[in-house]
Amino acid sequence: MIAVATGRVAAFDEHRGLGEITGDDGTAYPFHCTAIADGTRTISEGAVVDFEVRPGRLGRWEAAAITPQP
Repeated sequence: MIAVATGRVAAFDEHRGLGEITGDDGTAYPFHCTAIADGTRTISEGAVVDFEVRPGRLGRWEAAAITPQP
């Protein structure tokens, strides 16, 4: 199942390329910098984003197709 959600970047480690988005539902979704849709590979903590929720590699849900809101 793929769902579209909105949330806020809770944390992002630029050196490792790993981060976490807290969805509006309060769920934490991990992500890798390659999931940022515009290809920049970096995103600011606190940014409000739209993203897709997809099954992750470790059996958890993860964020994909991350797009910062204007």
